[in-house]
Amino acid sequence: MSEQSIAGGRVAMLYVMEPPEGQQWGAVVDLMRAEARQQAEEVAARYAEIASSLTGQPPAIYIREGNSRDELLKLLAEDRSISVLVLGAASGSEGPGPLVTALTGKFGSQLRVPLTIVPGALSESEIDAIS
Repeated sequence: MSEQSIAGGRVAMLYVMEPPEGQQWGAVVDLMRAEARQQAEEVAARYAEIASSLTGQPPAIYIREGNSRDELLKLLAEDRSISVLVLGAASGSEGPGPLVTALTGKFGSQLRVPLTIVPGALSESEIDAIS
């Protein structure tokens, strides 16, 4: 889907790292945090390349540490240029995933933007057909 076609919009991507455990070991925690950050940057770069090829412009990339739901809600509150939230739902029997579950449940009232949920069972061609 070309995000540019939606009122000149731009894709924003969020990667949330889990905080390292073992807060009492400062040097080890710093190393764990640095390794997690490097992995986050590599993953974000890989998906940013895909987003850029689809939209013609690089996405805004946010890398944060903490709880995914909390960091997403903070980002939406901080960056007023984000106007739509798109989440992919898992297709397995375990449910749609923790973010989808939280944001369609009790945390949904904290959203300030519309939420679009893409079913995980859709193929790329099916997603292209509806976008």
